[in-house]
Amino acid sequence: MPALTMESQLAAVTEERDRLSAEKAELEDRVLRSRAEFDNARRRFERERSDFLQFAAMDLVKGILPVLDDFERALKVETADRNYAKGVELIYQRLYDTLKKMGLEPLEAAGKKFDPNLHQAVERVETEEVDDQAILDEFQRGYNFRGKLLRPAMVRVAVKP
Repeated sequence: MPALTMESQLAAVTEERDRLSAEKAELEDRVLRSRAEFDNARRRFERERSDFLQFAAMDLVKGILPVLDDFERALKVETADRNYAKGVELIYQRLYDTLKKMGLEPLEAAGKKFDPNLHQAVERVETEEVDDQAILDEFQRGYNFRGKLLRPAMVRVAVKP
């Protein structure tokens, strides 16, 4: 009889060991999953934070664009006071350089083919002198900000009669 008891004790210990091993494996799996969920939540938070900061910067730059436009118009005006004109030009250049460092990129429109994704046609001119849908003139410059369209260029477009 003692052999049977020894076998039953061995079976009980083996069963307990197997149960504890399974419980340990389950706990390790839960720890790994929790760690992965935490890492994913941290990455998602960082991505959302980055997107928010980029959106906030984009909104700020979009608000400053009219000031940049005003400086460009002021630079086109002829004035007798050369020092004044030079001062306006320096302020414009400093503002433009700062915005460019932040990620502002001007869209080149003059001479290009009209693209409704990048340009807003405010006037169509019938002409045979240039190709159909060629941009003749730019009324207001368009900009990208960090690879995204911030403002389309307002342009005059040639159309065939």
